[in-house]
Amino acid sequence: MNSTPAITADLAARVAQWPFRSVLIANRGEIALRILRTVQKLGLEGIVVYHQADRAAPAVRAADRAIEITGSTPVAAYLDAAQILAAAKTSGAGAIHPGYGFLSENAGFARAVADAGLAFVGPTPQQIELMGDKVRARAFVEQGGFPVAPSAIEDDDPKTFVERARHVSLPLLIKPAAGGGGKGMRIVRDLAVLEAEIERARSEGQRYFGDGRLYVERYIENPRHIEVQVLGDAHGNVVHLFERECSVQRRFQKIVEETPSPALTAELRARICETAAGIARAAGYRNAGTVEFIFGQEGEFYFLEMNTRLQVEHPVTEEITGKDLVFEQLRVAAGEALGYSQNDIVASGHAIEFRVYAEDPARGYTPTTGPVLMLREATGPGVRVDSGIAQGQDVTAAFDPMLAKLIVFGRDRSEAIARADKALAETVLLGCQTNIAFLRRLLNHPAFVAGQVHTGFLDAHPEIAAEPALDQNKLQRLLAAAALSVRPLRDAADAVPAMHAAIGGWRN
Repeated sequence: MNSTPAITADLAARVAQWPFRSVLIANRGEIALRILRTVQKLGLEGIVVYHQADRAAPAVRAADRAIEITGSTPVAAYLDAAQILAAAKTSGAGAIHPGYGFLSENAGFARAVADAGLAFVGPTPQQIELMGDKVRARAFVEQGGFPVAPSAIEDDDPKTFVERARHVSLPLLIKPAAGGGGKGMRIVRDLAVLEAEIERARSEGQRYFGDGRLYVERYIENPRHIEVQVLGDAHGNVVHLFERECSVQRRFQKIVEETPSPALTAELRARICETAAGIARAAGYRNAGTVEFIFGQEGEFYFLEMNTRLQVEHPVTEEITGKDLVFEQLRVAAGEALGYSQNDIVASGHAIEFRVYAEDPARGYTPTTGPVLMLREATGPGVRVDSGIAQGQDVTAAFDPMLAKLIVFGRDRSEAIARADKALAETVLLGCQTNIAFLRRLLNHPAFVAGQVHTGFLDAHPEIAAEPALDQNKLQRLLAAAALSVRPLRDAADAVPAMHAAIGGWRN
């Protein structure tokens, strides 16, 4: 499926007036290829940077130009802002799209891009500084009268932080001010371990983000995680593109995202979406962003954070609204107004995204590695695959283990689930272990089918991650087939003994 608008003469003329004719994509994997497709469809030049570890990646092969970058580690290369800016200057790029992760929410990088006279495909540095810092964002949202969970913030008075944290009702959730991806988060159910957990969280925050500041908020038991896609332009227009439910997680990291949320009534949907849009308007937000909420069992919801970038799960929003979010990002970065109002955005159908990881769910979701010996992606009505790998590539431990995203669309949730089950069954990736079989078990779990999920769902149902016992007869057949696939053994089995070979073509 493709939500990129048809390239009409009018659109081509508009794009020709944009202040840039080429876009450098400062990312890798599936998101680099995803951005590249829209860039090229618009008639713009697509440039990618790549580390040697990604030399065979689909995005590198498909780019109009590819520029190698280096670093002490592959990740360090993609975090090297000076090197990426130098690549943009060398290539003549007029804009930089950061994707997600890496430098996407780095205000210093966004400022350096602007100072270099290039368009940054994202919000302003000031908006990243405001909403990207969880403590500042939370204070800003609270001052605006939007709902936030009871909390204690270290920056308010570091000397009394621990004591103030004790007076926030148990259970508590400790979070780094500059955190993301679940790093540094700790749940505390016993005040006796509070100080020790604060120190652990501070250490992790410093290690992952170079910032040890913390805050503590009341932890909502078994909540849902609901986020709202927002989009703003430089002319003061802000809209939302409805919600996504991201409650199925492991280690505070998302695995499955869907829209619309099965938990929301029409009234609640309107409230939470307008709250998100209101927060974005208050910030004067520009470009694509996501406002995230914790949603309680009684229908209460609290601001969690704002991600000032394109989200991994943006495809499900594209499927129900028909909007190409990368196209919208580029339009806004080029200075165009949105050109439509909230009433013009209509959602229909149901979409679900499954993240395909190189990991072993039965062993605590441990990342796995290996060569991609065979890759067969699902196809069919309502099926979309955003992938960053190709057959013959190596899956290493250098990057996040997400390999691809399977997105399905249906007229309703039941049809989307049925299509997802079929698509997962058809997906083949051999060479390293993946979570595909786990995703099918999750998809067919009665509670998931009923839409009864929450952020602790997988912890409550460890049987989903456990590898089912294999029938011994089936195991023996599989081992025999594997043995016969090895060339020396197959040659020995197929060989004709010399005594019989001497007979030649003679038959009785």
